[in-house]
Amino acid sequence: MKLLSFLVLVSTLLLASCTEPSPSQAGAQSAQAVNVVAVESQKLDTVLSLPAQIIPYETVDIYPKVTGFIETIRVDRGSHVRAGEVMIRLSAPELLAQRAQAEASLQSAQSQLSAAQAKLASDEGTYQHLSAAAKTPGVVAGNDLQVAEQGAAADRAQVEAATNNIRAAQDALRSVQQLESYLEIRAPFNGVVTLRNLHPGALVGPASGTPGAQPIVQVEDLDRLRLVVPVPEAYTAGIREGQQAAFSVPAYPGRTFHAPIARIAHDVTQNTRTMAVELEVRNPDAQITPGSFATVEWPIQRSYPTMLVPSTAVTTDLQRTFVIRVRQGKAEWVDVKTGVTVSGKTEVFGELQPGDIVVANATDAIRPGTSLSTRPVSSPAPGT
Repeated sequence: MKLLSFLVLVSTLLLASCTEPSPSQAGAQSAQAVNVVAVESQKLDTVLSLPAQIIPYETVDIYPKVTGFIETIRVDRGSHVRAGEVMIRLSAPELLAQRAQAEASLQSAQSQLSAAQAKLASDEGTYQHLSAAAKTPGVVAGNDLQVAEQGAAADRAQVEAATNNIRAAQDALRSVQQLESYLEIRAPFNGVVTLRNLHPGALVGPASGTPGAQPIVQVEDLDRLRLVVPVPEAYTAGIREGQQAAFSVPAYPGRTFHAPIARIAHDVTQNTRTMAVELEVRNPDAQITPGSFATVEWPIQRSYPTMLVPSTAVTTDLQRTFVIRVRQGKAEWVDVKTGVTVSGKTEVFGELQPGDIVVANATDAIRPGTSLSTRPVSSPAPGT
């Protein structure tokens, strides 16, 4: 009986020793299984789709420079105009009266000049005659010669004053003539009339200081367009004038246009953190309509290599942004700053080295020091 009890005890101990895991096995069973990837280092060279807007190269609202009534309008919405072409003619009867007055003032000044010149010629002749006679002693009194000389000098002053009056009258007449030229409103450049607000008979005047004043017409240059791209701050590096970019517009689905970068703002707008960049679009056949939205395939390039990880490898706990690096089977949080995200991969900047192993699907639930069981996975290259 004692022998039987002993055998049962030995069997129990042997069974327990066979089923109890070793320390290494226990550690392996408690480790959290995660997918991991290696940190990559490469020069970024890809394209991103950015929204943009097409606006005219030049656009102007046409206001009159003088007050008058619209007599005729030769253009309407959609009319093509050439630079210098008369579009609108105004009438202002008061300018006719001003011109008549200016012409009369000029004629009066010219008459005064003629009279002053005639008197000067007469008095200078008298002075010269007396001066010649005074060479013979006793023929001419010295006082008479002096009076004649002063009279001639006064006449010269009158001629100069009359000449100045003529100049002033000529300037006044030219001013009225200039105002009259404003009665014809001409196109400032080649373009298309895109708006017409007023019609013949309307009273118009200069817009300055007139609340609610509206332009007579609006003219836009459609042969050249500006494609304005608000480029996010993170994508502004490496932009250069002349660089080509592709874009598309909703009116032509499936069709791609190309245009060079023509103007760069070199200033980031604070409220949007974007920088305006303009592409110059040639539009001789007026296919592309100003005001349209466009999608630009924006080139993103780095002149130096940066580190990239899958976007899912970057996480945050609302206080810090980090990736989880795996070292010696343990989790380690590494703070990073993020850059461009392309095709599921994000640039990261921090205490990382190319080849470091990071958790592919990071979460703040994986605390620093957690034991990890890793399983490598691959990810597509950026831009593919």
